[in-house]
Amino acid sequence: MRILFCNDDLDNRSVDQHFMKEHEAALDAGFAVSLMDFNALRRRDEVDALRRLKVSPDPERAIYRGWMLTPDEYEFLYSALHRKNIRLVTTPEEYAHCHWFPNSYPIISTVTPRTVWIPIPECFDMATIMTEIRQFRGAPLIVKDYVKSRKHEWKEACFIPDSSDESMVARITKRFLELQDDDLQGGLVFREFVELQPVGIHPRSRMPLTLEYRLFVFNGNVISISPYWDAEYESEPPPTATFMPVLTKVQSPFFSCDIARRTSGEWTVVELGDGQVAGLPDRCDARTFYRSLASQS
Repeated sequence: MRILFCNDDLDNRSVDQHFMKEHEAALDAGFAVSLMDFNALRRRDEVDALRRLKVSPDPERAIYRGWMLTPDEYEFLYSALHRKNIRLVTTPEEYAHCHWFPNSYPIISTVTPRTVWIPIPECFDMATIMTEIRQFRGAPLIVKDYVKSRKHEWKEACFIPDSSDESMVARITKRFLELQDDDLQGGLVFREFVELQPVGIHPRSRMPLTLEYRLFVFNGNVISISPYWDAEYESEPPPTATFMPVLTKVQSPFFSCDIARRTSGEWTVVELGDGQVAGLPDRCDARTFYRSLASQS
């Protein structure tokens, strides 16, 4: 199997610095590795994006490990690689299933906070927003788009303490939209805020850090469990077996799952993500991760 990484912007013959440890770990685990030009991909330049990849003489499976792509960009990459006889293990439909939160919400709805979403362009209308979130009866909410929140701008553009206060909802939501700008994906997502067990405060953004783990699942097996934050955790890892009946229904061969512990002691799923673009937490050892991935490939 081949792992496809992004190249460095200043030296297209070298791996992006952010993925250097993963690149070394993938080689150490026995994977073939190649580089692609992320910027060329985003401008739909197939030749430039994949200039370092030759046509494979036989069908070859591959995994992309790089920066986030929109579903359209991923479909472009998938098709371009297919023309080189290289098959990404995750289809465009499977990528969209995990990458855009509303697509996977029906799978995890029983083990994650209550959620509503409003697609573009309706998400720019405050009357529509207030109508949709009325069901939360003023409870605190988190606002994000279909992929990301602005959690490091916690008070400014993420946490809504009173969802019945229209001026508050408008201020925080509009600031979120301003900060996301052209990176806004899909629309707005409003999630019921639940109290999670605290483990500290982020040293720069001052957002609250909570007892959270990131799991990676490949071919139905959990291959990695790591603390999400680089903080002191006084807890055993989450009871993954409890969530397997749900995770086995996820429509993707490779995905991440973030799980956090509530102050009540229960564990909850925060969200799913595509395994190819979900980052490895700081406390996840890249060599262990790629050896585990190789063992299931």
